[in-house]
Amino acid sequence: MSACVPTRAADSTRPAHTHQPHSPPPTPPRRFHVAGPDLSASISVFLIALPLSLGIALATGAPLQAGLVAAAVGGIVAGRLGGSPLQVSGPAAGLTVVTAELIHRYGWRTTCAITVLAGVAQLGLGCLRVARTALAVSPAIVHGMLAGIGVTIAVAQLHIVLGGTPQSSVLDNIRALPDQLAHVQPAAVTMSALTLALLFTWPRIPGQAGKLLRAIPAALVAVAGATVAATLAGLTLPKVDLPSWSSHALAGLPDGPVLGVAAAVLTTTLVCSVQSLLGAVAVDKLIAGRPAQQTRVGRSDLNRELLGQGAANIASGALGGLPVAGVAVRSSANVNAGAVSRNSTMLHGVFVVIAALLMVPILELIPLASLAALVMAVGIQMVSLNHIRTVTRHREVLVYAVTTLGVVLLGVLEGVALGVSVAVGVALHRLARTRITHEERGDVHHVRVRGQLTFLAVPRLSRALHLIPQGAHTVVELDGSFMDHAAYESLQDWQNSHVARGGTVEFTGRAGTRIAEPAGSAHCRCRPWTPWRNHHCEPSAAPRATPACEPCATADEEGCATGPSGHQLARGISAFQRNTAPLVRGELARLAREGQRPSQLFLTCADSRLVTSMITSSGPGDLFVVRNVGNLVPLPGDESGDDSVAAAIEYAVDVLKVRSITVCGHSGCGAMQALLASEPGGALTPLKRWLRHGRPSLERMAAEDHPGARFTAREPADAVEQLCLTNVVQQLEHLRTHESVARALREGALELHGMYFHVGEAQAYLLDDRDGAELFEHVGATEDLRHPA
Repeated sequence: MSACVPTRAADSTRPAHTHQPHSPPPTPPRRFHVAGPDLSASISVFLIALPLSLGIALATGAPLQAGLVAAAVGGIVAGRLGGSPLQVSGPAAGLTVVTAELIHRYGWRTTCAITVLAGVAQLGLGCLRVARTALAVSPAIVHGMLAGIGVTIAVAQLHIVLGGTPQSSVLDNIRALPDQLAHVQPAAVTMSALTLALLFTWPRIPGQAGKLLRAIPAALVAVAGATVAATLAGLTLPKVDLPSWSSHALAGLPDGPVLGVAAAVLTTTLVCSVQSLLGAVAVDKLIAGRPAQQTRVGRSDLNRELLGQGAANIASGALGGLPVAGVAVRSSANVNAGAVSRNSTMLHGVFVVIAALLMVPILELIPLASLAALVMAVGIQMVSLNHIRTVTRHREVLVYAVTTLGVVLLGVLEGVALGVSVAVGVALHRLARTRITHEERGDVHHVRVRGQLTFLAVPRLSRALHLIPQGAHTVVELDGSFMDHAAYESLQDWQNSHVARGGTVEFTGRAGTRIAEPAGSAHCRCRPWTPWRNHHCEPSAAPRATPACEPCATADEEGCATGPSGHQLARGISAFQRNTAPLVRGELARLAREGQRPSQLFLTCADSRLVTSMITSSGPGDLFVVRNVGNLVPLPGDESGDDSVAAAIEYAVDVLKVRSITVCGHSGCGAMQALLASEPGGALTPLKRWLRHGRPSLERMAAEDHPGARFTAREPADAVEQLCLTNVVQQLEHLRTHESVARALREGALELHGMYFHVGEAQAYLLDDRDGAELFEHVGATEDLRHPA
């Protein structure tokens, strides 16, 4: 373990109380502090984890305490050591089939030993830093594995729901189902039906009351409701039985054939690792949609997550618990509850320990049928229609179906192996199967390549291309996703020859998406975002081209950087139609059909150096942008208002339902310079009339009792930069006075953000105005923005 943990070198000769010159003083030790959101999130997760942990233990045939042990260890150990701060680990439904098979074949104590060995294997994989490699598994295989496990769980738990006992395999459960239906236990069915009814109707309670009630997890309500009903009705049916912890079985030495135990360790390691890593990636995506959390929670370190999961499995197996993995339901609940650190995950584990020690009499009132119905619902939900639609769209239904059936009929490891084999076969089939057709439509020759373009298809491609006469206009449609070097060279040589003889060539891709276009000499190849003035395209005979673009054989004598601006605009439009339009046509067509659904209103300056989509890495449909001189937000009202900006704000908030508004200022703002240099009197030009909306910013900066906006790491460079920062804060206050914004803020449907962009440094800063401090925090390229403690 020590080889995996980096250590910090220390100089034993240096006195402990000294520090290097100019270094910051040593920080005092921090007290353990739990933020309010972490505490409330931990309670929510605990209320979900308690019934699910008992239900999963019941489904595997393990002692019910084993589910509580795994939940506690997953929360405390994996929560503390793992690389995904908000992912919640514990006994997972995806491990139910694997664990049940191990218990049936080797017994409980050996299953615990297998869990320990799987944890050791995970530690080894984490030390080898192969976590990213595990994500290379096709999503169709992962979804198929989860679907197969879900079917197996649902069929097995159906017997307990009906008042019986499940068999050891899916086929045996299906064969025994008619006899089970003939001997239904009414009390068990009633409690199961009540559990399912509460589970599915609770999240759909309408109105304000429903909004408040939905804060209580549906799983807890379902199990608690069935427990109360069974107790009040005095029903006689099997209930949770938690023996004394003094008799709890711990791990023993592995007992069984070596190859069988090794295969069991491999299967447990595979399922635990893949599910945890995919869960960590999913948690990152959830956090990315919540800016308030994204600024405080770092991205997952997948190798560290693997180490944390390994340590948790070692501890859980040694203490007699179920295997541990990241759990999607609990993790999403943790994120949605607003957790901001790993403290929420660890606290939920502490609460599970307290419940396991102090709430045994209450837990033993829970009917087993209720837990079985809860787990059966989880199993059914693992067969996701959304996943099926996704694999259908990517033409991987065969891989998904084979994996699902393999898991159901043969087992998890066998099903995954079958899925991998089929996925490899499908990939090889697609790689080798390439159709090339040529047809003439009017005066245009169309060559269509369907499939992957490799060296195997080069002879057929050459035959099709040589059917095209000299000087003809040609469209080559590359309907695939891969082109190797041999095919690329063949296309490039033919294009150069065809263009030299007076012909034209246009490359397109499936659904308008370009795959690759051989670099020809007929067009300027300036990179995206290259300003017109830097388009130094030169004749091909020139000895050297600038780094900005490759030589342009058809450039006029003035060069691409000179000439009338209309020519520049026309050339830019032509380059868009030729190079960019094929790449974005599909996405723009979708946006045209569905309409715009931006998530942000971005209000910034009209300065030509501020390219909003570039500095926010956004694409079409992401931002609703309002630009004006000085990024000003006029106050509402007949005298001071401005209908243009106010209308845009109202439309964005009330019609488009944007979730956040960002006011972005920038360095060297001409409007702020004009404000500072303005003098009373003189003719009121349109610019002066507009800049009157910035005077409150000027007054705010001049106020002696106001500390002023500033950076966390440095002072503003000059008065203009100070005014630029102050103006962002002032315009945010103006925003809050608009009725639509104020209403959305009261309802919690909108967030306001301030931003400053330093043009010369290409550096963005975000405003942190908590506790009244107006601090602009540097946003790093490789580290997450964190609020001050």
